[in-house]
Amino acid sequence: MPGNQPAPDQLVDAYVTHLRVEVGASAHTLRAYSTDLGRYLEWCDRNSVAALQATHRQIRMYLAELDRARYARKTIARRLSSLRGWYGYLAENGIVSSDPTEILSAPKPEKRLPKTLAHDELEALLDAPDATSPAGIRDRALLELLYATGIRVSELSGMDVGDFDPAAHQVRVMGKGAKERIVPVHPAAEARLRAYLLDARPKHVKAPTEALFLSSRGNRMSTDAIRRVFKQHLATASASSGLSPHTMRHTFATHMLEAGADLRTVQELLGHVALSTTQFYTHLSAKRLQEVHERAHPRS
Repeated sequence: MPGNQPAPDQLVDAYVTHLRVEVGASAHTLRAYSTDLGRYLEWCDRNSVAALQATHRQIRMYLAELDRARYARKTIARRLSSLRGWYGYLAENGIVSSDPTEILSAPKPEKRLPKTLAHDELEALLDAPDATSPAGIRDRALLELLYATGIRVSELSGMDVGDFDPAAHQVRVMGKGAKERIVPVHPAAEARLRAYLLDARPKHVKAPTEALFLSSRGNRMSTDAIRRVFKQHLATASASSGLSPHTMRHTFATHMLEAGADLRTVQELLGHVALSTTQFYTHLSAKRLQEVHERAHPRS
């Protein structure tokens, strides 16, 4: 390696900066790439592999070690995706002569249907927060908005007061890759959101801020804070364990399709780039229809 060539960890930092500035990647994506590439460089150090001269065989060895360590296929695929992005960036900038990941294929993902909330669990969860306290009023609005719009927890965290348009009954959502979309708001969610803005949010404000959902200290609620709120009320509702705020997104998509919404509309509401991602939910709806058929059919 030439003496004036940056070290691999510096090139990881340069790539992450490129993703932030040029691509507009989210903070979550930036953390994931930085962590994945950092762990790959640690593996290179342990195994005396020069990261900037790595071959496809050496990278295959790295992926095989992850597999032996029982990492999920999805995790291994994400690690390979991070390496592809990094080596592609290095090749484009003439730092490496070729991309060693080009001929590697990602492991096929496990076909697991996403978890959803049953209707009684959903109703119990939405009504779990205390409707008389500022925090409870906030949480009722937060949970209802997650279900009513199917937005990601990161999108909810990043939402500002100005993103809610009560006159048009919709919210503006900044999705992955800084892509903006407009999502209608159901009257039930709108009523809870109005109550929060009128009665509860002013009691959370400690200093001027545009953030929509505020913590008790007046800060924008982080994704971790939203997940804690979800877990707290999930326990109160005695709903299934092992669920997360993303379950609300799965539940929204499944209920929309079951109610007759077309696939393209659900794709647009969820902010999916590929229709194939949304099609995954059709398998869940079909599975549920089959279960109902087996229970209800006279010949069952």
